[in-house]
Amino acid sequence: MTSIKLKLKENDVQQLKEVARSFNNEPGELINVLHKAQDIFGYLPAEVQEVVAQELNVSVAKVYGVVTFYSYFTMLPKGRYPISICTGTACYVRGAEKVLDEFKRLLKVPVGETTPDGKFSITCLRCVGACGLAPVVMVGDKTYGRVTTDGVKDILKEYEDAE
Repeated sequence: MTSIKLKLKENDVQQLKEVARSFNNEPGELINVLHKAQDIFGYLPAEVQEVVAQELNVSVAKVYGVVTFYSYFTMLPKGRYPISICTGTACYVRGAEKVLDEFKRLLKVPVGETTPDGKFSITCLRCVGACGLAPVVMVGDKTYGRVTTDGVKDILKEYEDAE
């Protein structure tokens, strides 16, 4: 199997290098640099990880280890409207799994993937700290509480009409 090399935009690479310099290219600032890199690119493909490793003078394996350890980081592009379903204990007990299944059914994509039009992606997270509103769904930074399977259509419609 051959891998396809992603061509990064030169101005994005320059911006990433400036970010690394703003942290004095310190290896101890790896997580901070990765946060900013994900803000620039939207995700952290291997090519971005290689630039970060080079700029901070750390191994690509170390960068990859951090990216795969922390759930905040993603190596896959997210949709314009990233949907996160909380599967923490309170949300799970109150039906988060059924809500998740409804999002997967309506969007026709599994967890961790993005719709072909690039509009939505689905992920799960462990807890958003809003257990009293369980089950909780986040779309970008917006939080929806007490979501039911019937409410999933309404949430999606809100973003489909936003175009």
